[in-house]
Formats: sequence, structure tokens, C-alpha cells
Amino acid sequence: MKIHEYQAKELFRSFQVPILQGFVAKTPEEAKAAFEKLGGSLAVIKAQVHAGGRGKGTFIEVPAQRGVQLTKSGDETAAAAKNMIGNRLVTIQTGSAGSVVNQVFVEQGCKIARELYLAVVVDRAAKLPLLMVSSEGGVEIEKVAEESPEKILREHFDPAYGLMPYQVRKLCKKLNISGAAAKSAEMFMRKLCELFVKLDCSMAEINPLVITEDEKMIALDAKITFDDNAMYRHPDLKELRDIAEEEPAELRAANSGLSFVKLEGNIGCLVNGAGLAMATMDIIKYHGGAPANFLDVGGGANTQQVTEAFRIILSDANVKAILVNIFGGIARCTTIAQAIIDASKEVGFKVPLVVRLEGTEVEEGKKMLHESGLAIISADNLTDAAKKVVASVS
Repeated sequence: MKIHEYQAKELFRSFQVPILQGFVAKTPEEAKAAFEKLGGSLAVIKAQVHAGGRGKGTFIEVPAQRGVQLTKSGDETAAAAKNMIGNRLVTIQTGSAGSVVNQVFVEQGCKIARELYLAVVVDRAAKLPLLMVSSEGGVEIEKVAEESPEKILREHFDPAYGLMPYQVRKLCKKLNISGAAAKSAEMFMRKLCELFVKLDCSMAEINPLVITEDEKMIALDAKITFDDNAMYRHPDLKELRDIAEEEPAELRAANSGLSFVKLEGNIGCLVNGAGLAMATMDIIKYHGGAPANFLDVGGGANTQQVTEAFRIILSDANVKAILVNIFGGIARCTTIAQAIIDASKEVGFKVPLVVRLEGTEVEEGKKMLHESGLAIISADNLTDAAKKVVASVS
């Protein structure tokens, strides 16, 4: 689960992670009032969407407007808010359709001496949380990792004890941070790591993290992603969820017990098992196609779930063909075959349908599909299936 920057900063505040004062606004008038409450001559207005790259993002309706803007008056803040609220912001993470901005965050300005990058993530290989820091603040971390990986410093820490003071000192030395700034960094980094563990985060990212001219470390940005599997421990955090920021098809799938992620290709995928679903998408790409989704119906899929899976896939106008790749284990191939037959009566397949079945009762399942009279393209193996579905949209 993702949350907005202004929500993340409130959580930062509760854990004593230093932030600047700011106010959320849903109208230009509220944005102007927020600027005046800050009582200064400079503010920063930021579009609130679940995507990075806002500073370089552009609005479809107002191309000259950026997702992050400095303002020097209440009227200028209101004008920027008018250009943002209700319009679609396109960034490197939203896709060409962009994301609708429903609110903005108006934050006080500060005098910046230095910009850094900082994030806490889960290192699954090491089975430990990992603090990452880089001197390249304000730059996409993916670009830094590709071009200058040596500039990303890493420190694992034990979640039971948190980040230790000596680890902060080591990072500060490598980053050439000393004096009061180093003392500020110790509290900042240790408190952020504490937040990460206690709130069951999967990522807490700040880009940029700044050191001000008076040597204080402050979070100028805030992105938090929570582990969905741990949300039962944090009922209060569920209230921060913004359904408007989520893909409708993904919400619909989740409500049916399906794992679904929308992509930008034109070949729909219906698979049982996350690993098999990943392999299916890989082999479609390998043979020149583009998957339209990741969809895992699970090992115990029933007719209702398979039918809903087809509905969700076909609701995407970009889908020109569907590949069903099933390994019958808990759910036998005959069960899946019957589900496909029943789904066809309710949904109707208006695009080519390639089916590859393997596993328990596979021959019986193939026979059922063959005798159903449906226009199904049968595949003998995964490579055969990928080639056939790619050919069907060529």
C-alpha cells in the first residue's frame, strides 16, 4: 500500500524525523491560505500523486506547469494549484495517461546547502532491512545505480536493535558530513529506520534529503510503501489508503482473490502461480510480444474466479489476444477446462485464445476443450503457446 507525501510526512513527524511545515489543499483558495499560514516569502507547492518524478513531470492540460513549483506569493500559489488540481500529471512512473491530481501540498521553503538520497528497503537476499544513502540527491536512483553504482552506500541493520550509531558515523564519513550536520544525521537516520520496522514498511524513500545552511538534516520529500501482508497489525494505517490512486482493475481483482497488475502490452495472461506468471510474461517478451498484465488466479482457482479473470483482462481495450497457461496441481486441468468453457458462455471471447494445459488430468482437460466447440488455439508447451499467441496479434 502506498500513501501520499503529506501523509508520509505526518508519520515522519510522529517518529521525530525532521520535516518542514506544510498544509494539504484541495482547492486554489486553500492553497493560498496555506501559503499565508506559512508566513514566509517562499513556498513549494507539490502535486500529490503516487508517482515519482513529479518535479520533471508535465500536465496534459497545462504543459508549462510542473508537478513541483516554487511560489513567492499567495496568488502565485493559488494559480499553480488551479493548474494542478483536477488535471493529469505525467511522470516517468505514471505512463502516458498520467495521474489525476486531487490535492496539493504547500510546504515552507528552506535554504539548502546540500542534497542527498536516502531510502530504507528490504534486502530479501540478506533477509535484513537495508539503509541506502547517496550523494546524488534529486536524481533518479535508477540512473545513479546504472551510471555510478559506487555512489550508493549501503548499511544493513538488525530490526531488533535498529541502525547503530557507528553505522551512521561510517556513512557520514564517506559522505563528508561532519559537525552539527552529523549529529542531526544520527537522529534522522536512526528514527527513520525505527519507523520502517515498527510500521512494517517495504520502502521508505526520501529524494531529496537535504542538509540546510544551518546544518540540519530534513526530509524534503517522503515516500512510504507498506507491506500489505502486515496491514492487519496497523488498522489505523488502512485509513490512509487513497483508492482514487489505484488501478480500478487491480482493485476489482483483489476483491475476487486474484493477483493482478496492469501492464501496457496487448497480450492478456491468465496463469496459476506467481512464478509461472512471471515466466509466461518473460517468454512472451522473448518471442516479440508484450504482456498486458500479470494475473495469478492461484492454485485453487474456481469457475467464478476464472470467469472474473477473463472479464478483467477483456476490460482492457488494448488486449488483442489471451494466453491461458495452467499447471494443474491443486486445481486439476479438468476443473480449469470447465471454468474456461463456462466463462466463454458468460464473457464471450472476441480475441484469439491460446490455451496451454499441463499437470493433473491434462488429457481429459484438453479433450473437454476440444469437444467444447470453442475457437481455442491449443498449445503443446509454453514455447509453443508464446509463439502462437504472439503470431495471433502480429
